Amino acid sequence: MTLKSYDTLPDESVFVRTDVFVEEQGFKEEFDDIDDISTHIVAFDLDKPVGNVRFFFDRNKGKYIIGRLAVLKNYRSFGVGAMLIKEAERLAKEKGASEICLHSQVQAKQFYIKQGYTEFGEQDFDEDCPHQWMKKNL
Repeated sequence: MTLKSYDTLPDESVFVRTDVFVEEQGFKEEFDDIDDISTHIVAFDLDKPVGNVRFFFDRNKGKYIIGRLAVLKNYRSFGVGAMLIKEAERLAKEKGASEICLHSQVQAKQFYIKQGYTEFGEQDFDEDCPHQWMKKNL
C-alpha cells in the first residue's frame, strides 16, 4: 500500500468518494468548495486507488479538520483507514497543527476512538446521517 498527497482534488479521490459516499451510502452533496483548499491523500494498492482522506485548515474554527475518509469495501479491515488518518495527522502537524478535529458518522465513531479521538459537542446531522464532532491532540 502506498500513499500519495495532492494539493488539488485528484481523479483518484473522486473515484473512491463516489464509490463509497455516493453509490454505497447515498450521499448527494459529496463534493464541495472545501476540496479546493484541502490536501487530499490517496491510498493505492499497486496502481488502484482504494482509500482517500482530506484535511484542511478551517479559519473559522482555527483548527485543522480531517474529512471524507473513505475506503473501498473490499479493502476495509486491512488498516487502510488508520494509515490514511496517521498520514493526515502527520502532514497537519508539519503545517503547525497541535490538535485536529473531524466530523464522524456516528456509525464510524469506534474506529476514530481506536485512533485516539474523543467526542465533543452534540450529535448533529449531515444529509440526514447522524454525525459527532471528535478531536485529538497531536
